[in-house]
Amino acid sequence: MVVSGAVAEGFEPVRDAFRQNFTLRGERGAALAVYRDGHRVVDLWAGRRDVDGTAGDAPWERGTAQILRSATKGVAAAALLLLHQRGELDLDAPVGAYWPEYKAAGKERTLVWHLLAHRAGVPVLDRPLTPQEAADPVRAAEAVAAQAPVWEPGTDHGYHAQTYSWLTGELVRRVTSESIGAWIAREITGPAGADLWVGLPPGETGRVGRVGSVEPPAAETGGLRMRPKRAVAGAYADPSSLTRRAFGAISPAPDENDPAYRAAVLPASNGIATADGLARCYAALIGEVDGGTRLFTPGTRELARAERSAGPDRVLVVGTRFGLGHMLHGSASPLYGPGSFGHPGRGGALGFADPDTGLAFGYVTNGFRSGVTADPRAQALIRAVRASLAA
Repeated sequence: MVVSGAVAEGFEPVRDAFRQNFTLRGERGAALAVYRDGHRVVDLWAGRRDVDGTAGDAPWERGTAQILRSATKGVAAAALLLLHQRGELDLDAPVGAYWPEYKAAGKERTLVWHLLAHRAGVPVLDRPLTPQEAADPVRAAEAVAAQAPVWEPGTDHGYHAQTYSWLTGELVRRVTSESIGAWIAREITGPAGADLWVGLPPGETGRVGRVGSVEPPAAETGGLRMRPKRAVAGAYADPSSLTRRAFGAISPAPDENDPAYRAAVLPASNGIATADGLARCYAALIGEVDGGTRLFTPGTRELARAERSAGPDRVLVVGTRFGLGHMLHGSASPLYGPGSFGHPGRGGALGFADPDTGLAFGYVTNGFRSGVTADPRAQALIRAVRASLAA
């Protein structure tokens, strides 16, 4: 396997692990970028652009981008934290102070931080939205505002797999009068110089490869898969479970290769980025990137990684840890270390920052696995980064 790109001296183990993902773990096409103290130390890519070979043997190139799935949530969370940092959004205020319609059906005591920490109690909709309805910000916001909570907001947590799009998106629209995708482009990815979009612009469509599901090698284990534990398997198999209903809040499941889906603004699920773009966003949150803008103040950085939810997750079933929109390091979603914050995408992508070491990490792939978090390919890369710093 030919691996393109470069690594800084001392990070050779990362290149070896990246290559082994292709030879040992069934990788089809992928890229990895790692920054340390605002400077890129790993920039690798290999394989083909399209998982199914639709474009023939078109190779993955440095500028190839892929859908992030839920790794988009970490960027959306950063948008709300920046609004808070600027004094435009009070995390302790009722959601209804910004979005009066949201007070319906017993949600009047929901606080803004409850939405970010997956404590809002609305991970499901009584009637799933079609892909067309989900892409309509007005209609989707009306649906989630009218929804009665499954539990009293603030009292428990459960992963808002799809509804996170409309909760965060509508809050940003109410505060800024623009879409969360446009705000992210102007205030996060623009200043960071990052190739990442929530709502893919028409001029970027040719850079995005086709994605699809791939089966891991038979001997591979690890990750929060749908089958390793009886409780998890049962939750995914039961159409009435919160698990199935949360992930199925858009039905039928959208075609992730459809240009219309990629152009929609769904900050829970359809961000698109290069590995470098994803890593660069996180690098800009915790420090200056190549001497440029630092986005988070030290106080906001600490807010991002302060635990707000922990323990058994009512949707994912297993124990999870969340800060204000970001997943935190733990057994369900191992990142670099205890102070890391970020977000995985179901079945593959991962972005995070580790302020204690100055690391920012971005991994994207075109082959999605059945795991929810802790993808073995990403975990192998994290281990290699850890070994490089320890050497």
